[in-house]
Parts: sequence; structure tokens; C-alpha cells
Amino acid sequence: MKSYEVNFDGLVGPTHNYGGLSYGNVASQSNSQQSSSPKEAALQGLAKMKALMEMGFQQGVLAPQERPDVAALRRLGFSGTDAQVIERAAKEAMPLLVASCSASSMWVANAATVSPSADTADGRVHFTAANLNCKYHRSIEHPTTSRVLGAMFANQQHFAHHAALPAVAQFGDEGAANHTRFCCEYGEAGVEFFVFGRSAFDNRYPAPQKYPARQTLEASQAVARLHGLREDGVVYAQQNPNVIDQGVFHNDVIAVGNGEVLFYHEDAFLETEQMLAELESKLAKVGGKFQSVCVPRSAVTVDDAVRSYLFNSQLLSRPDGSMLLIVPQECQANERVWAYLQSLTSSGGLIREVKVFDLKQSMQNGGGPACLRLRVALNETELAAVNSGVIMTPPLYGSLTAWVEKHYRDRLSESDLADPQLLLECRTALDELTQILKLGAVYPFQIN
Repeated sequence: MKSYEVNFDGLVGPTHNYGGLSYGNVASQSNSQQSSSPKEAALQGLAKMKALMEMGFQQGVLAPQERPDVAALRRLGFSGTDAQVIERAAKEAMPLLVASCSASSMWVANAATVSPSADTADGRVHFTAANLNCKYHRSIEHPTTSRVLGAMFANQQHFAHHAALPAVAQFGDEGAANHTRFCCEYGEAGVEFFVFGRSAFDNRYPAPQKYPARQTLEASQAVARLHGLREDGVVYAQQNPNVIDQGVFHNDVIAVGNGEVLFYHEDAFLETEQMLAELESKLAKVGGKFQSVCVPRSAVTVDDAVRSYLFNSQLLSRPDGSMLLIVPQECQANERVWAYLQSLTSSGGLIREVKVFDLKQSMQNGGGPACLRLRVALNETELAAVNSGVIMTPPLYGSLTAWVEKHYRDRLSESDLADPQLLLECRTALDELTQILKLGAVYPFQIN
């Protein structure tokens, strides 16, 4: 039976703005309060989805959240009509309104952790929505994320869904941004690689001093238990706290893996040699041959990696067994990074080709190609059981492009978030989107 790694990209929401909400994310903070273009952002994301579909990769789409989140503002004491809630929040606590309008759900690498059926005890694909409790604006996402994933992967014979972990610091979970799976074939048993920034209960693990470590060891272990992963199929590794303090807020900013290959920076991890040996040993037990590509700090510094998002790229398998790297335009603009990539692809090694995409709107808010996609390994039967409305096709691309052109604003500034009309625009757009994607009622305004 054939198997695939399907990339489900996040559709950028109508309230895409530069709120600078993510402390520890250099790009997010650097572009705070600049005007954004929601329409351009959504079209750039759709262009990437279309391009990968046309290259022969399985591609899907994941819907955005309802924003502004009026219910979240009501829980914080703002009352009245929806318009009055927004007006009061803008007048009394603008930062809370900005947080309630964040379109950060576009970065669906944080939406959930996914384990394929070949790895799990019950032979189903397992999903655990991430609690994202390190940042308030993201911590309010998981209820809708769970409903959307449930509507996409509804067949209980093939798919199992778990609620987000307890929303406390000890179980900080950032989803697939800190999770990679290695395998020989997507439909065969593999090794799931969980990267954590700190331990909540064991002080033997060093912690960063400047920026928060968002993923805990305990959260990763809990997800592995929920998914029924075997001990031999899991490797835990600690992210280097020094790189977290340099702006590497998730592992997918400093490393990316696919198939049997890990592409990583020399300074990405603690106890790197031990980690690589464990990955090699465990992958060998399921018939795989682990391979790694280390980028030396002498060629690309951590600062280069953070500013270019070299590692926040998509590493994709080509039919001939070689790898294709999807990178943002910022990699081409960085002289050292681009020189490294040219030498890498010309060396005859595993990574043979680099394709560049313009994702400036997402990049300026701190998310590159890898942030925008959630990877789900599926066999043919499971893929057929996925809601067909979310699988990218030329007609769906056309419908979504027309939908964005119809509903999205060209420009959005912080002051625009106080406009109650924005909420009506967002709800009108999302109500239409659920029909396009065949999701049913997944948004609070459709349910309540």
C-alpha cells in the first residue's frame, strides 16, 4: 500500500497583523506595529501550496481561527455587545485586543503533534492539539484547532484525537515545531524525535537565561504516552539553551528532518553525538539508515540561521531518493546562507535542490515555510478517509484565491483592530470558508 507525507498548510487569517506578541521570536518583535497585508499574506501561502501540489506532493489546507476572539475578551471582563466588547478593549487594554486578533494560527506546525498509524499501539493516526500556553495569544487556539482537526480527520476507525495537555508551565507543548519523525517509508514504523527546551521537574537539565524554553520534556513524554508510542520508537533530545537565548524559540528554527535525514546546525542540541547515535540505532531496528547533515557554525552562524530561517524550511523527498529544500526568500538575501546552500546542492550529497519562495508577510511575523505546515503521514486508505474538502486541487486553489480576494483587506494596522466591522468581515469570510472546505460548524459563532 502506498503512503504519503501530506503537508497541511495553514491558511492565513483575515486579521493577520504585526502585533509583536512573541517574546523570544526576533522577527516578530522586530516588525512590531508595522502595517500588514492580510491579502498578500494569504495569497503568498496559497501560492506555496499550489506550487507543491504541482510538483506532485500531497497538499492540504488548514483553516484559520475566528478573530478577534470576543469570547476570550469576555472572559477577561469586557461586556456588552460584540462591538462594545471590542470598543472597551481598545480603550482600556489595547494589548489584549491585539492578542485576541492574532492570526498566529497560520503557523500550523504548532497546531498539534501527529503520530502515524505505523507507530501507534492501536494502529490509528493520533493527534494531540498543542496547548501553546507559553503565549496568551496562542493559548486560546486549541479548542478551535481541535474542532477543525476533528472535522478534517473525522473517521474514528483511522484517526484518534486527544485534548490539549494541561495548560500549565510544566506541560508547555508547542506541537510539531519540536517534533520530527524519521522512517524508511512513510507507511512503515519509524522513530519519533521530540526536542525539548527544559524539564519542569528535573534540574539536571540546563535552562536558557534570556528567553523562555517553550517545550518541556514532560509534555513530550505525555504526548508519546497518549499516542501509544513504543519506547524503541522514541528519542528525546534537549535543545541547546544558548541558541534559545539567541532567538531559536522552536527546534524547527535550527533543525529539520524528513525520511532518514536530519539537517541541523552544529549548535542546535546538547549532547549531539549521543543523540545521533540513539537515532541511528533505533532507526536501524526498523530497517532504516539514519543520515545527518550538519551545518557548521563557521559557514552559517546561529544569527544567520535565525534571520534567514534556513532551517525553518521544508525538506521533501523526491522520487529519485534525493531531497528538495523549500526555503524563504530571506535565505537568498543572506550572503553566507546562500553560499552554503549553493555548495550543499552542488556537492552531490543528499540535498540536491533548493527552491525559493516569497513568504515575506509570514516571515516578518516570525514564521517561515516549515511553520506554515503540519505534516501528516497517511497510507492510501487513511488519505481516502480524510475530508476531501481540505485536500488541495486546482479547483480548490481557485476557490480559495477568489475567497481571499473577496474578503481580505489589503492593509491592516493596529488601529484597524478596533473596528467592529473587522469582526463581521472575519465571520462572514469564515462562514463561507467552512462551506468551501466542507468543515461544518467549527467556529464559536456558528455553534453558539
